[in-house]
Amino acid sequence: MKKLTPKATLWLVLILVMVWGINWPLTKLALPDTPPLFFSGMRTLLGGLILLLFALRHQETLRFRQNAWTYLVLAIFNIAGYYGLQTIGLRYLPAGLFSTLVFLQPILLGLFSWLWLGERMFPMKVIGLVLGFGGVIVISSGGMAGHLSVLGIVLGLASGLCWALGTIYMKKKSKQLDSIWAVTMQLILGGIMLNSVGFATEKWSDIHWTTSFIAILSFISIFVIAMGWMIYFKLIDNGDAGTVGSYTFLIPVLSTIFSMMMLKESLTLTFVAGLVLIAGSVYLVNTASPRKQGSRKTPKADETQSCTQA
Repeated sequence: MKKLTPKATLWLVLILVMVWGINWPLTKLALPDTPPLFFSGMRTLLGGLILLLFALRHQETLRFRQNAWTYLVLAIFNIAGYYGLQTIGLRYLPAGLFSTLVFLQPILLGLFSWLWLGERMFPMKVIGLVLGFGGVIVISSGGMAGHLSVLGIVLGLASGLCWALGTIYMKKKSKQLDSIWAVTMQLILGGIMLNSVGFATEKWSDIHWTTSFIAILSFISIFVIAMGWMIYFKLIDNGDAGTVGSYTFLIPVLSTIFSMMMLKESLTLTFVAGLVLIAGSVYLVNTASPRKQGSRKTPKADETQSCTQA
């Protein structure tokens, strides 16, 4: 796979955090018109079908028999687990607290990348990841008042864990997978799973097909799901998973900004303080690893890097 230039990487990161940042307030706006599992299932299935139009041009790289189990595992963690638990959990906790729990993911991703992918871990990188999570907590602190549901907390933590495990598994299997087929298949399979559970536990008639709901569903399916996941895994394939994960700390920042504009939420001092912490986090994670220590990489790390450059 051809490595991305720093400029291309920056643009992809900016696009990703923009579309994933706006996803949170859009989802909040859509939930009164739809049961959560049906909404998760529809947007992921539609996103997968959109990508299928492009993936079919390269049918020979699907290798379904060889990769069927991998596609299924990715669908369970990245789609059914992450989106399903997230959409349900938003009904049990304030959005600020729930997003904080989900965005424990970059720390888990950094830890798992070190343990299972052989990526290097430096003290300043650890500090940066913790600092970023602290920034998310500060930004979200305004939404932590009120009743705290134990079930909601569990769902938030489980959602972030599913996302981290799914990302690591995708990175680990990247050598045998075609990226567009990997994203397409996990979206389609995950969407089928979520809709199946939805038909068993929810009512299709409870969906209100308003103009705003259809517009939100279409936008999320195309830009947040189809385009967003392709960009995310392209970044993961082309770089350090822990470093890429650190950029996702910016998503709650954008989510808060969009919420101010769309949901009429106000700017607070805690938001500014959290933004400073997150900016410091991204800086530390991306500058902490000495370039000249490449000769000290573990064999496992070398193998992982060669896979991403294949």
